[in-house]
Amino acid sequence: MSLLDKIKESLANLDPDSTREYVEEAVKSNIPVRDILDAMASGMEEVGRRYERGEYFVADLIVAGDIFKDIMENLLRPLIKKESGEVIGRIVIGTVYGDIHDIGKNLVATFLEAAGFEVIDLGVDVPPEKFVDAIKQYNPDIVGISALLTSTMIHMKHIIDAIKEAGLRYKVKIIVGGAPVTEKFAKEIGADAYAENAFKAVEICKKLIEEKKKKQ
Repeated sequence: MSLLDKIKESLANLDPDSTREYVEEAVKSNIPVRDILDAMASGMEEVGRRYERGEYFVADLIVAGDIFKDIMENLLRPLIKKESGEVIGRIVIGTVYGDIHDIGKNLVATFLEAAGFEVIDLGVDVPPEKFVDAIKQYNPDIVGISALLTSTMIHMKHIIDAIKEAGLRYKVKIIVGGAPVTEKFAKEIGADAYAENAFKAVEICKKLIEEKKKKQ
């Protein structure tokens, strides 16, 4: 089993010590950070599949998220900034108000940073006015809005409406995502794009930046 496979398996098995050990070994072996991130993302995806099959519970999702977050903050984030080089775009991202879930959002933010984006993470339970203020303050290219609950995803529309009312909609592209969100819903609320996972989010954000450059 390769080192990257070991990272994936240990994270999927919720083993913090082994995951950290394998990641440290991978860093020392000069394995690219993006490859390590891919392995960790695969581990998180496996955790999600086990949850869907009823093998894991919400508490297990939280444990997996904590392992991921610890390794990101303490081992990989400083390396991502060294590797990423030129910033290709700026994105403000946050989870809608009434929703405190952040695993998916954090994964997207991490992958965007690894891809060379500057990410301003507003956190969770973010009200419309905080998104509006962030657009004014940071002048981002893209706004990313996340929701995990069916009961909170309607707040995405409220945030987009608030951005329109503030006269800022023309300045940003808006991408939405999260477990209950669909492409159909994204179109209905006036978002520019929908991403079903972190990989797709990076791909779409790159396209949105390219489109913006062509129009300039």
